[in-house]
Amino acid sequence: MSTVTRAADTVLDRTLLGYSSIGHFLRRRWWSDDPVPDALAGKVAVVTGAKAGLGKATAIGLAKLGATVRIAIRGDGDAARAEIERAVPGSRIVVDQCDVSLTSSVRDYAKDLDGKVDILVHNAGVMPAERTETAEGNEVMLATHVLGPHLLTASLRPKLADGARVIWVSSGGMYGQPLRTDDLQYREGGYKPAAGYARTKRMQVVLAELWADELDGSGITVHSAHPGWADTPGVATSLPTFQKLTRPILRNPEQGADTFVWLAAAEEPARYNGMFWHDRVQRPTHYLGKTRETAAQRRELWQACERLTGL
Repeated sequence: MSTVTRAADTVLDRTLLGYSSIGHFLRRRWWSDDPVPDALAGKVAVVTGAKAGLGKATAIGLAKLGATVRIAIRGDGDAARAEIERAVPGSRIVVDQCDVSLTSSVRDYAKDLDGKVDILVHNAGVMPAERTETAEGNEVMLATHVLGPHLLTASLRPKLADGARVIWVSSGGMYGQPLRTDDLQYREGGYKPAAGYARTKRMQVVLAELWADELDGSGITVHSAHPGWADTPGVATSLPTFQKLTRPILRNPEQGADTFVWLAAAEEPARYNGMFWHDRVQRPTHYLGKTRETAAQRRELWQACERLTGL
């Protein structure tokens, strides 16, 4: 990327225009090469929360590159599988039952999964209007975005193939929130869905970095990324006003999922570990000094995840 192009990319990023479909359109002209056809032939990918939106778009993208895709979802997945198979004729799609918000379900799923896993995409996401707890007593966004993925990574660790890639689907909203280890369950103060979502998405980015350190030297690569502003069922349900105001410039799910597919299949991401990406470029994890966490807070997050998942 030339100096001029890099400057233009930075301007897009800092003005938030880069989060829109306009940013995607402009960046396609200079971003890294697409993965080669059949880059994932013979590989197995697990994508959580792939019934719709970014998860389904990611599953389609991985299937187009030849991967066998296991969509780990809650409830009936036949419709999602049929849609993916229509989008990619001849693809190999397996529906797995796994409620990522429940540690018991995650443990059972990881124990019963046969064979090696080459790609693990932590995509499942929720944003309830009211503070909600799972049957196990954990705040549901913490459980779905943080505890479940942490446990799934740990539980599948023996089954992650050499050269495997673990990808955490975060959100640009995390830039506005610091790492909160003093109130993981969001019991204090008034509950605000968008704030709680952003807090757990910040946790995901930190956990991706910590997992990269944990797996350093194993041949397994861990990254996190955000999709920009994508028009998904989750956005329509949880942020209807935002969707209405920004609909003309929202990305479609395929555009939002592009970087996740690229991280899973391209050569460049394998040269790095623990990075945060958007539109195929490494991005800073902080723009505001007030959001920077301490080393002690990072340790507290890891220890809390170990404790709350029974690890």
